Amino acid sequence: MRSSAPSAAASKADIRRLSNAERSAYFARREAAKVLRCVLQGDARRRAVGSVKSLVYSPSVRNKRATFALVCQTLKHLPIIKQILEDADIVNSKWKRKEDLLFIVTYDVLFGQAKQSIGDAEKFLIHHKIKLQSALEQLLSRKKANGIDELTAIYQTGDAPKPRYVRVNTLKLDIGYAMLELDKLTKVQKDGLLPDLLILPAGTDLHDHPLVLNGSVFMQGKASCMVAAALRPEPGWAVLDACSAPGNKTVHLAALMRDEGEIIACELNEQRVNRLEDTIRLSGASNIHVVHGDFLNLTPSVHPYNKVQAILLDPSCSGSGTSAERLDHLLPSYTAADGTEIARLNKLAAFQKKALTHALSY
Repeated sequence: MRSSAPSAAASKADIRRLSNAERSAYFARREAAKVLRCVLQGDARRRAVGSVKSLVYSPSVRNKRATFALVCQTLKHLPIIKQILEDADIVNSKWKRKEDLLFIVTYDVLFGQAKQSIGDAEKFLIHHKIKLQSALEQLLSRKKANGIDELTAIYQTGDAPKPRYVRVNTLKLDIGYAMLELDKLTKVQKDGLLPDLLILPAGTDLHDHPLVLNGSVFMQGKASCMVAAALRPEPGWAVLDACSAPGNKTVHLAALMRDEGEIIACELNEQRVNRLEDTIRLSGASNIHVVHGDFLNLTPSVHPYNKVQAILLDPSCSGSGTSAERLDHLLPSYTAADGTEIARLNKLAAFQKKALTHALSY
């Protein structure tokens, strides 16, 4: 993720004068802006670099809890924020180029905790706070909403919450020990189908849990975990993961193979390759070789692909079945049902057919 912070950032002296809480909030807003930029760009192209959660869990994000909250709340209020900024008529060409940070700070100024005027985005928006508040009041009046919660409900459509699933990374941790540690936080039970999958109550917050941060457990949905389990690779096999990033299924393969044999992890998108490599490092797996390239261009008869014994093929899809886990209901495109969306689905289907046909040529 490339930085989207303003060029005229706060000076080190200004930042040092902040309290610890203010300093943490200042940097969390910048980290949240970087994540938001990736999310919105991916959503606009219908080709996400990663989900909101996977981007926040990246090792480059330090304050994961605050960053995740800021990104989710900004996305939740994004239609309102955009309307307020348009009605207030304060955004010039400079800020249009930095709209990710502008959205984050606008949320924090109007609904959050941004009070200090350190950082040019904060200074700019706090200076125009009266205009922003006036635009908000007019919007509430137009929509006949009695408060921000009612206004948000008018704009927002969501999905029912589902349990929190975590997969124990058996390369690093015993399943029983993981259950004991997580049981200190909340109720934990084993999944009835997958032995390395644990079930926690919906909404369980594990952002800063040591087992997540050190790669001992991965927050991974049940459907995602079933893929490697269905393939059932044996230790010592040569396995090809055709569309590998962000890598949760790849490192699950490594755990099932007890880090023996070889996994060739193929990924075309450069940003997603970086995310894949981060996931592999976090898992501790040593039997994974990353190939930055197009799976469709690999030749089955050429080494090392001619020794492949199994292929995990999980190509890009609509993601409609996992929208709640990936927080898709917060994205601008969630309610889109136009010709662009239909064209995207047709394109995905064509790619899936090509990928399956190529896999079956091995």
